[in-house]
Amino acid sequence: MKKVLVGCIILFIMLSMGTVYATSDNSVNTLQQTDTATGELQEMKDKTEQELQDYVERYGSDTYGLTAFILDKVRIYSIPFCFVGIAIGAIYQYVIGIRKMDVRDKGFNLLIAFVTILIICQVLPLIFAIVVKGWRG
Repeated sequence: MKKVLVGCIILFIMLSMGTVYATSDNSVNTLQQTDTATGELQEMKDKTEQELQDYVERYGSDTYGLTAFILDKVRIYSIPFCFVGIAIGAIYQYVIGIRKMDVRDKGFNLLIAFVTILIICQVLPLIFAIVVKGWRG
């Protein structure tokens, strides 16, 4: 087993030592791709700035608009993060924790923590909107 592992590592090192030389045609294509990527990044930046301005107009203040924008991004990006955490917790609890109680407890605690984080991240923007728009006037 060790011989196979060492052989694979040596093969990987030998293959990674090769170099690739670019021709001038590839350089032109690379520059065009860079310009396209720069244009796409500029479009993404403009879209984000416009979305931030929409929040500022909707909430009537720079501070409240920025806070609502950040809370919306946290709400969106917390979903995949928490689902991965829930999956890891489930693996610890139901797969690895079959034989070991301490690992099972760790998985259960991970499940509870990630479900709590998910609920907080999903409800917090709603609470913010109700407080700012409802009670502030």
